[in-house]
Amino acid sequence: MKGKKIYLYDTTLRDGTQGEGISLSVEDKVKIAVRLDQFGVDYIEGGWPGSNPKDMAFFKRMKEIGLEHSRLTAFGSTCRPNLQASQDDNLRAILESGVSVASIFGKAWDLHVSDALKTTLAENRRMIYDSVKYLHENGLEVMFLAEHFFDGYKANPLYALDVLQAAEKAGADWIVLCDTNGGTLPHEMKEIVIQIKEACRKPIGIHPHNDCELAVANAIAAVQAGAEQVQGTINGIGERCGNVNLVSAIPNLQVKLGYHCVSDDRLKQLTSLSRYVAEIANITLAVNQPFVGNSAFAHKGGIHVSAVMKNTATYEHIEPEVIGNRRRILVSELSGQSNLVAKAEELQLRFHVEKSVSKEVVQRLKDKEYAGYQYEGAEASLTLMLLQESGEESELFQLESFKVFMEKKPDKSIVSEAMVKCKISGQTVHTVAEGNGPVNALDNALRKALEQHFPTLSHMHVKDYKVRVLDENEATSAKVRVLIESTHQGESWSTVGVSTNVIEASWEALTDSIRYLLWKQGAEALELEQEEVRVGIVNH
Repeated sequence: MKGKKIYLYDTTLRDGTQGEGISLSVEDKVKIAVRLDQFGVDYIEGGWPGSNPKDMAFFKRMKEIGLEHSRLTAFGSTCRPNLQASQDDNLRAILESGVSVASIFGKAWDLHVSDALKTTLAENRRMIYDSVKYLHENGLEVMFLAEHFFDGYKANPLYALDVLQAAEKAGADWIVLCDTNGGTLPHEMKEIVIQIKEACRKPIGIHPHNDCELAVANAIAAVQAGAEQVQGTINGIGERCGNVNLVSAIPNLQVKLGYHCVSDDRLKQLTSLSRYVAEIANITLAVNQPFVGNSAFAHKGGIHVSAVMKNTATYEHIEPEVIGNRRRILVSELSGQSNLVAKAEELQLRFHVEKSVSKEVVQRLKDKEYAGYQYEGAEASLTLMLLQESGEESELFQLESFKVFMEKKPDKSIVSEAMVKCKISGQTVHTVAEGNGPVNALDNALRKALEQHFPTLSHMHVKDYKVRVLDENEATSAKVRVLIESTHQGESWSTVGVSTNVIEASWEALTDSIRYLLWKQGAEALELEQEEVRVGIVNH
């Protein structure tokens, strides 16, 4: 049985873009809006149509896009002091945007009325009433956002409540209480929302900011006190410390407390939604972000892993699949035999679980991590190690040697060239290739040797390349760890190499990335591919 409906209002495209370093193009905003609609968000705030050309272009573009579930919303302020609502350009821009829902904010704190607006309390109340009435009479669903409401209510409760009632009398469909400075504590939030719920007839929404890292807690407290709408952003992006993170608020409300935000099927999209928005916004998600982070359901300690393998509830507060995440077993110098066996099962490897064998592998892992390897972020290299130990990896090529040359010319250009000699199917292949640098030249030379035997490699690309110095005291002779992320037809994997020579470490990570893809493709598929290549050559 579904619990009480809580309406989701997403302001990623407007409030979220006020966060430092966040900038979205019109097409970025369109992509995110479509994804939010697919997830089942009730309201999508697209921007402030009267403030900049980009937001106007977005609303124009969205007229061509059909949303199945969400209602597109335009944001704006009340009319200015001593100006009729019908004469206010910003309010007219909301009507011209073509939306059916308008969210306008007005001052609820007397300090802002006197010090920021430089007008009277009565004129501020008039501005709110006239603006809400104007939009309502033009057929829009109107949400009144009471800016700085909680600070205003604590300073002058009678005036803050008067502002809400003015908006309600003018026809507002929602009264939204904003914790604009983000300084309200959960117990205060709950007490005040209960009082407002008793004084207002219209449904209440909550718009918390995260300056005390309490936005999610405040959203939950407000809902428990009677609020029926939560306004926030995906991943909590926004001005200063951000807005309430809907990615955390939604599962807490739905999974933990039994409220209904989206369907269970859509809830499974939560992790992918979070990562999609992060990718579009060009931000890096914290691996330990609750619910959707890559480490949110990762287990490293041997005792933890042993318990999780028996009963996941021992160290997991929910099943990760509920919100589209997955359980990960980490293998490191802290690992025990249970980690290794669990990892082999996760990777669907037929690994021998005899204690003598597994202990040797665990010790080998610990030795390699002591030497600087790190497999938590390089599961492909770990998979290859387990394959070797289980005897399931076929050695498809062997390196005989490689050479790298670099030349700086008088015109200041730098040329990198690599020579690779390797053995494939018993035959020695010798190739030469240039590149933008020594690593790129090596990659090109190796691919040149392998692609005629394994054409699938032509669709594989290096997605990311990271180098970390492991002992800064050794200066330029320090050992380095190279982490390479590769991709093939939408799938990504990471490999690692360690050496005092950055080229050797890069080579190790590069060859591991290729070996992993060839293993994933499977021996039979590769044999068929090679046969097609031979037949093609003969027919040609």
